[in-house]
Amino acid sequence: MTPSASAKRGLARGRRSVFRDAWLVAAKDLRVEARSRVGMNQVVPFALLVLVLFAFALDSEREVLRRAAGGLFWMTVLFAALLTIQRSFVAEASDGARDGLRLSGLDAAGIFMGKAAAVVIQLMALEVVLAAGIVVLYDVALAGPLLLVSTALLATAGLSAAGIAYGMVAAGLRVRDTLLPLLVLPVLAPVLLAAARASDAALAGTPAVGWPWVRLLAVFTTVYVAFGVLAFGALLEEA
Repeated sequence: MTPSASAKRGLARGRRSVFRDAWLVAAKDLRVEARSRVGMNQVVPFALLVLVLFAFALDSEREVLRRAAGGLFWMTVLFAALLTIQRSFVAEASDGARDGLRLSGLDAAGIFMGKAAAVVIQLMALEVVLAAGIVVLYDVALAGPLLLVSTALLATAGLSAAGIAYGMVAAGLRVRDTLLPLLVLPVLAPVLLAAARASDAALAGTPAVGWPWVRLLAVFTTVYVAFGVLAFGALLEEA
């Protein structure tokens, strides 16, 4: 076997190992969530309540409410994402699971991708519920489905990747509950802006206006994922 062929096989095994580790971590986090039912019993009602409060606040301005539906949707998702990410780290801190991750031998990039994937799955399920709430409460038709789905996938991945990376920064500190929003909100501002603009364009029936924002979302999401993959090992050791 030539050295180049051996290197390629080693790289392929490494990739399989990272994705296997990511699957194990994601499955673990989702099992914890399924047993605790925090998302179902707390995060989903909280997010729906935020939508209702927005509807009450702008009830006399129904046209403004419809025009702002995309931005209000993503603000609600952002609040729910912060709760979900904090819950992910609090659950590990309470029983020493974070030390177990350090000693498990799992690839740090796989741990990051697994935790981010678990948050993505939870948020996507929440977004389906919130989309129904937007239709009912704000009298909005979900036009431009391809643009909306692309926006949701990229924005949710960006929110989750940045949230997990910065959540690990805050995880080892006593003030992590208040520090995480301060750290992550400025970083997520471009994602929130691009997702809101793309969603507004889709809902307004002008998808051509929204696709440049989707491309911007793809850039930021790629940056956040790359940062998490490269830096998560050091962040995990420091937490």
